[in-house]
Amino acid sequence: MISLTSPVETRAHGWPAGAKLIALCGAIVVLFATDTLVPHAIYLCLTLGLYALPGRRFLRTGMSRLRPLWIFAAVILIWHVVTSDPMAGLVIVLRMVTAVALANLVTMTTRLTDMMAVVRWLLTPLRRFGLRTEAVELAMALVIRFTPVLAEKGHMLTLAWRARAVRRVGWHIVTPLAALAIDDAEHVAEALRARGGVAATQVDHPGGRQ
Repeated sequence: MISLTSPVETRAHGWPAGAKLIALCGAIVVLFATDTLVPHAIYLCLTLGLYALPGRRFLRTGMSRLRPLWIFAAVILIWHVVTSDPMAGLVIVLRMVTAVALANLVTMTTRLTDMMAVVRWLLTPLRRFGLRTEAVELAMALVIRFTPVLAEKGHMLTLAWRARAVRRVGWHIVTPLAALAIDDAEHVAEALRARGGVAATQVDHPGGRQ
């Protein structure tokens, strides 16, 4: 979820990343402080209201990011129905959806540079022990960048396989996907060496948004 981006600029983009992360932590604590159904239903409605404030496009994008949760929700509900405790299962599902939606909301409205600034501040005490925090920051930024890129390339490989074969897509695309990942990693390594290495590289995002 940390690689999510917002399709529109919102007021929350200008809020401090640290404040949003602290608010997220507080909201998660509140979610786990109650086990009754009605409060969780209210929390979810309030969260959906936050998504609706920037407009339909933002709401539609945010809701699409929650689709992967349906399989987890189904498993949880089925298990609790089998164990004769459906209300508890519904509470867990509502809590999970609300928590993930709030986390997505924070990352969608937080620039990568702002998020990495918080990470840099949190890692500051570790410098006393000799940890090269700039390497950690860069590694996290690269993971964030590579995740959606690899996902898109995996999707393209899947489409290419379907266009040329009648069999279902399976492990066959793992090797070419790994080759693409290695090729991208080599290009990034060359770019880092050209800029003087990790120590001389700053976590940067010229575009302004994630």
